Formats: sequence, structure tokens, C-alpha cells
Amino acid sequence: MPGENGGPTPSVIETSALTKRYGKQLAVDQLSLTVPSGSVFGFLGPNGSGKTTTIRMLMGLIEPTSGHARVLGSAMPRATRTVLPHVGALIEGPALYGFLSGRDNLLRYDSADPTADPRTRRTRAEAALDRVGLTAAAGKKAKAYSLGMKQRLGLAAALLQPRRLLVLDEPTNGLDPQGMREIRTLIRELASEGTTVFLSSHLLDEIEQVCTHAAVMAQGRLITQGPVAELAAGARGRLVVTTPDTGDAARVLKELGVTDLVVTEDRVTGEPPGTELAELNAALVGAGVRVRGFGVERASLEDAFVALTGEGFDVAG
Repeated sequence: MPGENGGPTPSVIETSALTKRYGKQLAVDQLSLTVPSGSVFGFLGPNGSGKTTTIRMLMGLIEPTSGHARVLGSAMPRATRTVLPHVGALIEGPALYGFLSGRDNLLRYDSADPTADPRTRRTRAEAALDRVGLTAAAGKKAKAYSLGMKQRLGLAAALLQPRRLLVLDEPTNGLDPQGMREIRTLIRELASEGTTVFLSSHLLDEIEQVCTHAAVMAQGRLITQGPVAELAAGARGRLVVTTPDTGDAARVLKELGVTDLVVTEDRVTGEPPGTELAELNAALVGAGVRVRGFGVERASLEDAFVALTGEGFDVAG
């Protein structure tokens, strides 16, 4: 989509060598990140990998030690006042008034926004509550909310106004599987309406299901970034052989260099070697193994992460 001068639309978030140091600890190390306009961008990494520190720098909450960050085309934290009215954010869980109802919390949030029109305040609050599935609990005091309900209310606060960018730090934290599905659906809807969503998570399947693009962090450093489909395609999938002769199949595959073998009742899976797959299949058949299925499963983002970092990962929480 062209920008005002006919060139490409600028990135919604762009960082260059962004660094944050706390004493001797390097929390974020030389981070150069590009978040395309209109994307659902997954910011992926284990807890402690520098995700929240990065988000706090992007939102102007803390100063970087060095490097630069631009959000919606403006330098942060210098342009915080002009940028933040266009950004909805849910960072480290919402700050709520426990003695107020969910609805009154939203009204309080909205009244603190100098750009919000007080005439439409109640209507917008009701619409935001409905959007996150909290209408029935809107009159309940926030201190009686579960962690998942608090997350929903924080998301509702971020949606009180139309936003060009939504920044969500672990938005499904504390939600049950149904709640997680609902929030993912909402994120897709918002993206389809033109909002760019920047979503940090330690859950690989969350990123894979909802995001168009992703960046992978480990120990404060950026490992890789790009379209999710390309990140997964960069990793090799697992070889899967379906057979009633699993013992013989595993023995033959091991001899041919297949590693990380896992044997179940009627399947043998493993990491394929550099050998042609047709040769593996021929060797199995030649050894008398009854091959009922043979192929390579599509690599997942988990496979890509493990290949890139050598670390395991929390897949589903």
C-alpha cells in the first residue's frame, strides 16, 4: 500500500540496534526489528528473553541505553504524546481499581484520555465489553474477576478507541482454552479491520495460529524474523513411517542415519538424514517392512525454533 509520497507504507514499528542494559545485565541486545503495517506480528521467546523490556521501550515507558525505536513513524520516547493516542496496549496485565466494576473501570480509563469524546464514552465502553465477552460480568467488582477476566478487561480498555496499533504482552495469560480461542479470533478480526497487532507470547502454537509475521528472541537477542510461513519452511519436518513392523522399521532407519527416533504403536518418526527419501523407502521395503504410509510432516514453528536456538520451548503453556 503506497504512502503519501507514493512510496511503500512505512513500518508500524522499527528499531535499530535497540539496547537496554541494567548494570551488567544486557536485557535487550542490539535489536533491529521491522513490523509491517497491517500484520499480526508475533514477538516470540521464552520468559526472560527481553520481550517485555522491548515493549516498554517501544511504548516510551523506559529509555533505551542505546539504539533507536520508531512507532507509527515517530521516534520514541520523544513522540510519546502524539503516538500513544493511536496505540492500544496491554502490558504486564491491566492495572485495575478492584473496588470498581468492570464497566466503571473502563469509564475511568476513558475519562483519563484527553482525546476521548465524553458524549460517546458509555456507548464505547459497552461495545468494548461486548467485544471481549464481558457484558454479563460488567457490573461485577474487578477484585472478584479471575485472571482471565482481568486480561479481557485490559483488552477492552485498549479497544475503547479505534487504534492503528495494538500492543499485547501475553494477552491469553490466565485464560482457559475457550477464552484463548475467543481472543485469537478477536485479534484476527481487528487485523482484518486494518489494525496492526504486535503480540508477545511464549506460546509457539499461539503465534503459529494467529500471526502473519514473527520475530524470535532468545536471551535478549533477535534470532530471526519474517513471515511465519517462511520461518517454519526454513526447518525440516519429521519423517513419518506408518507400519505394523515398527521395531524392524526403527532398526533400518537408524542404520540409515535417521536420528531422534520415536516409536509408537504403528508409527516411527525421526529426523530425516540427507539421504534421498526414496532410498529410505526402498531400504524399508527391501528389509521386509510393510510400509503403509511414508512421508515428511510439515515443519512447525516449534521445529524452526529448536533448529535456530537448540532449545526446547513451551508449546501450549
